[in-house]
Amino acid sequence: MTVFLGLGIAGIVLLALSLVLDGVLEGLFAGAGVLDGLFDGLLSLPVIAGFVAMLGFGGALVLGTTGAGAGPAAVAGTCAGTGAAWVTWKFTRVLMREQTARTPRGDDLVGTAGSVVTAIPANGYGEVLLRLAGQPVKFAARSSAAVARGTEIWVDAALSPTSVAVRPVER
Repeated sequence: MTVFLGLGIAGIVLLALSLVLDGVLEGLFAGAGVLDGLFDGLLSLPVIAGFVAMLGFGGALVLGTTGAGAGPAAVAGTCAGTGAAWVTWKFTRVLMREQTARTPRGDDLVGTAGSVVTAIPANGYGEVLLRLAGQPVKFAARSSAAVARGTEIWVDAALSPTSVAVRPVER
């Protein structure tokens, strides 16, 4: 039983190391040119840790609760470890494919209302405060007419990632 408990504890330690050494084992295999995409994450540290932990704790559980010997306990632990490794592998694949929201682009600003922070001279640059993805962001702004500080503006075009062409809102 001590061997099985030792394996279970070693698996937990490996799992803790996988949090600290994120991706090191995968990097070693990829750097050596070994298994390039062959197992697709099956030999990652969390998967191996899950297998070893469940092999140990599953074997200890069978050995301690039944009259079976070490052989059946090892088989049961291997089955439990294989199941845990498969679930861990599937879970990490799902997490790696997690999609986030689309990254905002400059063209998303066209048609946005904002206000002038630094006065804009005619055909010169000033600063405007706009909301990009719900966050206030300051942009350099150019206008064909002079625009005073505090004036509400409308974005006509994105000139660059950090500047926009604006016009005052007419009421």
